[in-house]
Amino acid sequence: MRSFAFGLLAVAIVAEVVATSALRASDGFTRLVPSLIVVAGYGLSFYLLSLTLRTLPVGIVYAIWSGAGIVLITAVAAFLFKQVPDLPAVLGMGLIVAGVVVLNVFSKVSAH
Repeated sequence: MRSFAFGLLAVAIVAEVVATSALRASDGFTRLVPSLIVVAGYGLSFYLLSLTLRTLPVGIVYAIWSGAGIVLITAVAAFLFKQVPDLPAVLGMGLIVAGVVVLNVFSKVSAH
């Protein structure tokens, strides 16, 4: 059941990254198709997050969701929008990833 929850979490992260990417293209919600992608992506993401919380602790779920989302949306922005992160941004994201790893590997809050 836990592996299924992590699978749902992975899909939730992808949906959030797609929605965030479309947010820029929505031009302040003035363009219909990108706006619909934003609403559907965030809706799906939050729905799937709610399902993962049946099995996994909220702190762990949110740490993974937000940390992975930050790193992935930064990669998408670099690729699609040429917004390449500088060294401090990369180091900061490394610290975020390290924090998520510490929570998952060493925390007693984790449902291991």
